[in-house]
Amino acid sequence: MKKLWNQYSYAITLILLSCTLAFFLSLNHHSDEQYVKVTISEGDTLWKISDQFEDQHSLSHKEFVSWVKKHNENIKDQIYPGEEIVIPVSKKETSQPTQLASAPKE
Repeated sequence: MKKLWNQYSYAITLILLSCTLAFFLSLNHHSDEQYVKVTISEGDTLWKISDQFEDQHSLSHKEFVSWVKKHNENIKDQIYPGEEIVIPVSKKETSQPTQLASAPKE
């Protein structure tokens, strides 16, 4: 066993450090984001929804619309009343009651 450790100690140490770093970075990366499920009402647009939640996310309107289109199935340029979409919000600033959801296909 000692011979094995002497031969591969650098590789083993590097792998362990890489795994540890990846774990902590993944915790840090997802710690500020939360997702909310929103039901579309008559007259809603993605831009209006971005305006409504602008104090709860750090995206520009264009980035918000792109994020919603990318992370919600069947959302193109049109949204329809009754559809449910998932939008990003920040945990720290969420002040109104919402239904939390997980984001599909990240």
